[in-house]
Amino acid sequence: MVLDLLLIGLAIALDPLPVTGFVLVLSSRKGIWKGLAFILTWLASFVAIIAAVLAMTGGEPPPPRSAPSTAALAAKLAIGVGLVLYAERTRRNIGKRPKSSGFMSRTERISSWTAAGLALLLQPWGMVAAGAATVVDAQLGHAASYAALMGYVLLATSSLLTMELYATFAPRTAHVRLGKLRAWMERHQDKALVSLFLFLGLWLVGKSVYQLTA
Repeated sequence: MVLDLLLIGLAIALDPLPVTGFVLVLSSRKGIWKGLAFILTWLASFVAIIAAVLAMTGGEPPPPRSAPSTAALAAKLAIGVGLVLYAERTRRNIGKRPKSSGFMSRTERISSWTAAGLALLLQPWGMVAAGAATVVDAQLGHAASYAALMGYVLLATSSLLTMELYATFAPRTAHVRLGKLRAWMERHQDKALVSLFLFLGLWLVGKSVYQLTA
């Protein structure tokens, strides 16, 4: 479970879509406060999903080969296949899709409430679902499970927290460097998505198939 959560959390943190969106939020007027609303909503959704999964399992992983355990593995397998297919579709469309800046260009005028909604919109729900299917194996009787879950949430939010702190304590430097990061992300977004989704998808597929057939 720990390694799976580590990989999923890292993939979420490096996903270029929420990173680019968050840079735009920080670049807007009173961006630090809007960025805080973005992060709090992002964290709340993670905590709510983890709490819902643990409430269903009672904090105890289902027995191996049981119906809930098999269902969780099947869900991870399906999510992995979906990520691989999405990566392939994105790869085929690289260079074909026109760049759309209309929505993102309006972030200058968004409110804190809109920034919070944007956090939900830009959350990579496929990877979040993979994390939820992995949390099924959490055993709350052990402190290591609490540490793993906390580490997963913090890792998945680490890129946003780093940018928020940077913009807070070094606003002028952050404005320039985050602008460069945004430009780089927009140029390499599709390739980054393909790499992340393909790697994570193949990992989930391979491990789920192994556990289902072992």
